Amino acid sequence: MNMWHSRIIKVGLPFLLMTAFGCAKQGVSLAVGPVVDTAIHKDSTALSDTNGGKQTYLALGDSYTIGQSVPSQDSYPAQAVALLGDSVNAPEIIATTGWTTEDLLNDLQGYPPKRAVYSRVTLLIGVNNQFQHLPLSQYQTQFTQLLQKAVLWAGDTLSHVIVLSIPDYGDSFYGQSQPNPAAISAAIDTFNMANLRISQQFGVQYLNITDLTRAAKGDSTLFASDGLHYSGKEMALWAARLVKLW
Repeated sequence: MNMWHSRIIKVGLPFLLMTAFGCAKQGVSLAVGPVVDTAIHKDSTALSDTNGGKQTYLALGDSYTIGQSVPSQDSYPAQAVALLGDSVNAPEIIATTGWTTEDLLNDLQGYPPKRAVYSRVTLLIGVNNQFQHLPLSQYQTQFTQLLQKAVLWAGDTLSHVIVLSIPDYGDSFYGQSQPNPAAISAAIDTFNMANLRISQQFGVQYLNITDLTRAAKGDSTLFASDGLHYSGKEMALWAARLVKLW
């Protein structure tokens, strides 16, 4: 049986221009653990796979979720499931390189996930909004809509939704080759402050991985061959943090 969602598409380096924010890199503090859970928990049996009682996992996002430029098994959703063992089914991944929040919303509208409810849902989206100079206000509105869908697919159990912060590609080899890497980092901070605030308002879990991507600066073993996306070794660090929140 094919373990990967049919809408996963891998392409080359992003062709989109980067935005130029005229401010210095900011050290935004992002929570790594859960925020207050105000969910009304549904029957936990509804969150398991009817075939064998295994947990199910829906991963929503873009190139960072599919693991662009590395084997599928090196993506962070796949590595997280590998760490969790036989109790969790292979992840259903709905993501494509280059997707913005609008692209993900449009795809989910036409092709919703296979299941009505999942044991866990993760959401990592926004870097391409920043790439394309799209307004922060648009990102906030559409991210909110995506988070509402994620909560629904998690059976209205807020603690079963995990938002991941956007990696800082300003510290990638590609980002460092750009005219103003600090402006990229500052823009990523701005988008992450927005998705953190919305996540806290919802009461879902929030996982900071941005610090890990900044610590990867200059280490070729932590990047894919394109110098922009991340290697399986780097995404293993993300997966380890994700599993702690599972």
